[in-house]
Amino acid sequence: MKKFLGYILSPIAIVAFLLLLCIFQPIQWISYRFFGYKAHKSAVDLLNLLLTSTVYFLGNTVTFINKQNLPVNRPIIFLANHQSMLDIPPLIWYLRKYHAKFISKIELTKGIPSISYNLKYGGGANINRKDSRQSLMEMSKMGIRMKENNWSAVIFPEGTRSKTGQVKTFQVGGIAIILKKCPDALLVPIAIKDSWKMIRYGLYPLNTFTPMTWKVLEPIEPGKTPVEELVAEAENKIKEALGQTP
Repeated sequence: MKKFLGYILSPIAIVAFLLLLCIFQPIQWISYRFFGYKAHKSAVDLLNLLLTSTVYFLGNTVTFINKQNLPVNRPIIFLANHQSMLDIPPLIWYLRKYHAKFISKIELTKGIPSISYNLKYGGGANINRKDSRQSLMEMSKMGIRMKENNWSAVIFPEGTRSKTGQVKTFQVGGIAIILKKCPDALLVPIAIKDSWKMIRYGLYPLNTFTPMTWKVLEPIEPGKTPVEELVAEAENKIKEALGQTP
């Protein structure tokens, strides 16, 4: 029944999503070119609130839980499991006061209204996976920007999306690079639950009446602990929050 409803409701949600991307492309351009970073960020934040809201056309819900007292005057590395591209809009909106930036494939900086523009000018890192030197430099620059501006980063350490919701082994590389340039960054795990179910049939039809949850977990102080241990601790916290055996 939910899949059948998806055939009916998906066009509404998809058209709304694409329309928002097209509308906010010129808004972002004007905001950035004439008013600078703050105006551009406000436009991006609003866009992602509206993108998040499109899931409600499908009867789906987004619940973001953050009971942690996180600092706003200190860089943060948010480590989240990754289930779908729909993970990102709620993270941008609900973490907006932390100025969270993303590491993205450089291919995404072209051809996608609003998304490509934000990736180019939003302050994140756009990496070429075929060029390790370029990737290293981009992530290093991002770490420096985080330190200088007290910005944060959202990293998906699995390296790829989980199509079943089962958390994959976290990779250390990108986190180690950023911590080297921004050693005072606080590590904060985020457990994303059931966003994969929304696209269990692919992009069409989208699944319906699916509750999805984003939960911010207890922070991890880096100190002098080896980065491998820090990342493993974050992975275990997320698995535990999702009811998966660490």
